Amino acid sequence: MIKHYLAARKELTSKGAPFEVATVEVRGLPLKAYANAPANLRLMWEASVAFGDKDYIVYEDERYTYADIHAQVRKLAAHLVKHGVTPQSRVAIAMRNYPEWVVAYWATVSLGAAVVGMNAWWTPPEMEYGLNDSEPRVILLDDERLERLSHMPAQRPMHIIAVRTDRPIPGDGVRWEQVMETADPGSLPPVEIDPDDDATIFYTSGTTGFPKGAQLTHRGSINNIMNLSAMSATVSLAEQKGIAAGEIPAPTVAPTPRPIVFMAPTPLFHVTACNCLLHPATAIGAKIVFTYKWDPGRALELIEREKVTNFSGVPTMSRELLLHPDWATRDTSSIQGMGGGGAALQPDLVNKIAGALKGGAPATGYGMTETHGIITANSARFFIDKPESCGPNVPTLEVKLVDEEGNDLPAGPNTVGVLCVRGAVVIKGYLNRPEATADSIRDGWLNTGDIARIDEDGFIYIVDRAKDMVIRGGENVYCSEVETAIYHHDAVAEVAVFGIPDERLGEEVAAVIVLAAGHTLTQEQLREFLSASLAKHKIPAKVWFRDEPIPRNASGKFLKRELRKELVGS
Repeated sequence: MIKHYLAARKELTSKGAPFEVATVEVRGLPLKAYANAPANLRLMWEASVAFGDKDYIVYEDERYTYADIHAQVRKLAAHLVKHGVTPQSRVAIAMRNYPEWVVAYWATVSLGAAVVGMNAWWTPPEMEYGLNDSEPRVILLDDERLERLSHMPAQRPMHIIAVRTDRPIPGDGVRWEQVMETADPGSLPPVEIDPDDDATIFYTSGTTGFPKGAQLTHRGSINNIMNLSAMSATVSLAEQKGIAAGEIPAPTVAPTPRPIVFMAPTPLFHVTACNCLLHPATAIGAKIVFTYKWDPGRALELIEREKVTNFSGVPTMSRELLLHPDWATRDTSSIQGMGGGGAALQPDLVNKIAGALKGGAPATGYGMTETHGIITANSARFFIDKPESCGPNVPTLEVKLVDEEGNDLPAGPNTVGVLCVRGAVVIKGYLNRPEATADSIRDGWLNTGDIARIDEDGFIYIVDRAKDMVIRGGENVYCSEVETAIYHHDAVAEVAVFGIPDERLGEEVAAVIVLAAGHTLTQEQLREFLSASLAKHKIPAKVWFRDEPIPRNASGKFLKRELRKELVGS
């Protein structure tokens, strides 16, 4: 079947094909991109008006059509313009996955401004940093984020739009309802949007203790949408070729066409939900189901009610759905694809999903904020055959392996090195961080920080992580950031932070601490101390205290792998 997959990919990306890949000049570099890609996200959004009265957003028991959201987008866009939002300016969004997040997103990018997707987990100091770094002209906040804003020093002038709250609003701020009642619902104003203008600023945890604002462009976002479509189309065409060759049986019953319905259980301030779900769903007129928070029982109820066809979350969510007692009683027959990204999908979970779905298949993707979304994708029989692989690279990315000094390594199935990628989906850079940009992206090649190998079929396997990072339930946590926060405690002499295995979250944050002479500290006291400066998911779940110094290598770096092996055995 692999030969059919490779043939299908070549056919679909060749000249004149639906996913024709060309070499275009992007920021002075010749990079791979789709020849027929729309120039910007506004064009894609405007095209979705054709879906009219089709369901678009379902949030708990609320329901909105494409026409409903288009009307709200026009109203909000008019209000944003009134408050000084122009092309190149920024609008921050800090809230749960409410329908208003989606409205704010499309209104902002349609004006040629950039969305600053603020992490809803952030503490007041982290929010303050993000606002000072991105300098938004307007911010939209929900009740919880508005409350956090009240604990921050006075911010630079910015207009506040408060969503789903009764709290007092500072300055000239307004409530969402006021905007919807008073704004002009006319057409979107004409604007010039270059493909390489910023569309979104998403913050990634920083190795220096501060998050970095990745600059995602319109070109990169559109190409990511087409990458998702191309990978799906390749699998479908390969299956057809396999059936025609008599290598796999044809379906005994023709599949019943179903309206495509996505469930979005992960936050919209990440590329997983925004770029890899909201974008492609909108492009094809699909319905998206949101919940107030992750609850597998409630998710199963909505899957049954809304006939969800695609569930895309972090692996722990798929596992929790399958293990929930309601899985056996709820009608989940509509699900055609289950999986997602944010962390590795364990081989046992791949087989569990394959066995549990009546008419669907497991799927996974590997990607980064810095690539606007996916780098690889693996699904259906190809994923079952190679469950440890995250799949082949997408058509608009070149891939290579390098050593620790950045030297290219020879291609071969036994070669292991740091994975680097290049293409139009690599970000422009990090906002206000030219040094960090130059360190991560050289001659267009993005260093992913992941150790990988590539087999003879072009399927990629992530072997280890070069960056000192924990992926906890899909959230990236940089160890140095946590260590910096812990070192602020007077009782701490040495600390090493690393990830330990966790069945539910994939990894959990752990720390080993050597106390300063004459000091005492408990895990509970440390967690309380860190709660003032770190988001909850970054605070170590497990802390070991030791009397002897933490072991180091010859260059003075902590031997974290040895520590982890000593303490948890893996």
